[in-house]
Amino acid sequence: MATACIAHSTLRVHGISKPVIARFDQPHASSDGGAILLKAADDRLGLTWRLASVLRDRRQPGKVTHSVRDLLRQRVFGLACGYADCNDAARLVDDPIHKLLLERDPLDGAALGSQPTLSRFENAVGRADLYRLGTAVADAVLMYHRARLGDGAGLITIDLDATDDPTHGQQELALFNGYYDTWCYLPLIATVTFNTEPMQHVVAAVLRPGTGAATRGVRGLLRRLFGKLRTLFPRARLRVRADAGFAEGKLLAFLDAAGVEYVLGLTGNQRLDKRVRRLLGRARVRARTSGETATLYGETRYAARRWNRKRRIIMKAEVLCYPGRARKDNPRFLVTNLPHRPATVYTRLYCGRGDMENRLKELQQGVAMDRTSCSRFPANQFRLLLSVAAYVLFQVLQGVARGTVVGAAQVSTLRASLLKVAVWIERSVRRVVLHFPQAYPWRDAWQQLAQALHAT
Repeated sequence: MATACIAHSTLRVHGISKPVIARFDQPHASSDGGAILLKAADDRLGLTWRLASVLRDRRQPGKVTHSVRDLLRQRVFGLACGYADCNDAARLVDDPIHKLLLERDPLDGAALGSQPTLSRFENAVGRADLYRLGTAVADAVLMYHRARLGDGAGLITIDLDATDDPTHGQQELALFNGYYDTWCYLPLIATVTFNTEPMQHVVAAVLRPGTGAATRGVRGLLRRLFGKLRTLFPRARLRVRADAGFAEGKLLAFLDAAGVEYVLGLTGNQRLDKRVRRLLGRARVRARTSGETATLYGETRYAARRWNRKRRIIMKAEVLCYPGRARKDNPRFLVTNLPHRPATVYTRLYCGRGDMENRLKELQQGVAMDRTSCSRFPANQFRLLLSVAAYVLFQVLQGVARGTVVGAAQVSTLRASLLKVAVWIERSVRRVVLHFPQAYPWRDAWQQLAQALHAT
């Protein structure tokens, strides 16, 4: 309530003749009013319900104030709204919108979980819980797209990528990685793309120690993912794409045995450099004649020392031409079992994998995937999955936002445009009313998304 002791600030701004008084005296208001869209997306996906249902609650029932589902939703919705740490919980315990997201009375409902409560919750999760949580995330995403597409999925492309997650303390299995020159974890992210749709949907995330092979844990993840995809989409062809770090003999043999298509980057070596030499020479002549970058494609059969047989190699012979600089050779290689022309395999079927960098950027900068600051490794894996869950909700919003002014927006833009809007909350016996500013610039887009999510 507004009282004489309410904090306020007086500002004298150049060009404004009167002093500006800033008072923080609206008890029934929130700066995250648009976040109700997250609740609508979660209801449509059933994500937090699935995640909470697989967690075992080991607490004494008589001493429980906040259910596992409420704590999980508090963290997921908080991450989506930009609150990366449990410490932020102290600032949100009485926020009416965040209470409403947990289906509590926005004005008189019980306060949310505190930072110590959330910290204990994160550290109570065991390895069996993590396995079930990862399965639940994949099930929620794939079931959602099964309902959306039906039998219309003819091709499902699985993209794999890893990134560094620098650590800054005494976290378990945070090891020094010479390639990234830092102490870190190496999380593995998997996405699925349906047919020729542009969106890569995150379906799995595995936190891994800071050193080790790039393929660590990949075969187990793919084995589970193949089973789920073939059950839900029996008519779809499966294709795996990844960069050169994954072109390892055991993984290639596994993909052959699984009967899936694949196109993986391949690191050059002396033998491959020798085979691309003639093609590269022709590209040099073309670049010298035209003065512009020249690119030619070819193929060969090749087997590395630890491969069990020869495989098709796509070669790209490229000579880069930049004004004021010397021409530069840029040979590239792929290993694949696809039958298409070399240029088609490289430009149309492989290069789309590069968009995974945007997924990693959104996960890190948008939903704090790299905030793995717990001392226990399982707790950090749990944090990674919470960030993935928040990102999945954003991907639902991105999917229904197509055709609107925010149709191509990334996480940070969606949050700033649709979630971070001040509202005043009015509650009656029959309904809860969120009063948005009349001059809200993204009003039309917000209403379109609400209608698409059946939230009106």
